Amino acid sequence: MNKNKNHYVIIMAGGIGSRFWPVSKKSFPKQFMDILGTGQSLILQTYNRFAQFIPKENIFVVTNQDYVDLVLEHIPGITKDQILEEPLARNTAPCIALASYKLKQINPNAICIIAPSDHLITQENKFIETATQALNFAENNDALVTLGIQPSRPDTGYGYIQFNPLSHESGIHAVKTFTEKPTEEIAQTFVDSGEFLWNAGIFVWSNIAIANRIEQYLPEIHQLFAELDFNSHNFKTELEIAYGQCPSISIDYGIMEKDKNVFVLPADFGWSDLGTWKSLWDVSKKDIQNNSLIGKNIRTYQSSESLVFSTNDKLLVISGLDNVVVVDSDDVLLIMNKNKEQELRNIVNEIKDKYKGKYN
Repeated sequence: MNKNKNHYVIIMAGGIGSRFWPVSKKSFPKQFMDILGTGQSLILQTYNRFAQFIPKENIFVVTNQDYVDLVLEHIPGITKDQILEEPLARNTAPCIALASYKLKQINPNAICIIAPSDHLITQENKFIETATQALNFAENNDALVTLGIQPSRPDTGYGYIQFNPLSHESGIHAVKTFTEKPTEEIAQTFVDSGEFLWNAGIFVWSNIAIANRIEQYLPEIHQLFAELDFNSHNFKTELEIAYGQCPSISIDYGIMEKDKNVFVLPADFGWSDLGTWKSLWDVSKKDIQNNSLIGKNIRTYQSSESLVFSTNDKLLVISGLDNVVVVDSDDVLLIMNKNKEQELRNIVNEIKDKYKGKYN
């Protein structure tokens, strides 16, 4: 495949993935786990997917400075120059701004895909076709494009994008509204209307377009980052100062919900954000009782609709339990109702406070 030298990818890999606790922890977050049992970590799967149609030297990773060695370990061939280190977690807008100003110094004509490091995509050929379509649109239009996933159910864990049914060229639609994580009743009306898509958090735009929007809508971040000299021997110190003053804000709230030239490309390429244990159960292979068993020594009896995940060789025996998540890690055993997944983050925060971060 001929690869366009102006096409770039920014992989966002700074999150902790707290909803996959107790396996995903601050020291070793979800993107570095082989959570699907494929032999590859999620971040390596993401990198390899993009390397099929983007020049390898044009693939950059933005991550927390604590994870740089993990990125180098998991992605063979990537150089340290392709890794942008964040000194603090400040959500997606500063992360994207940092990458945008870096690319501005490398290639003024860059067209970028921004993508999370830890999502599942099962139909890679369809994804490449969709992403290429979005890249071509962004190359010829001063537009911000996001990929929207056809919803299969009224999921309350996703953001939703409402689009204009009348499509622009190439099947791309103007965006009407963004809605964050609605109630189940509202989510059902969204799905029934046929005018809403799940927000996959995958964006495509020219670097010029996003840099202009950052300056327009996020002037504080622009002022902090625009003057950074990425080649300066003081860069790390300057970046720490900038991040210390930087607001924590998402790209959706900071820019996408405000701009008038936002488009969505409806897509269906076997996507899951793998955001919770239940979402892993949704996409995993199941036995005759609809249990997903990921680990070496797991036995179930009179149990169904459950996920059992083990990181060690311990024998796990599950009997008479339905609709549960059982996760056995080195130092924590988690057992919870599969439908209570949205409560896990609060539980993790409470445990962090009680045990001074020992299990986080």
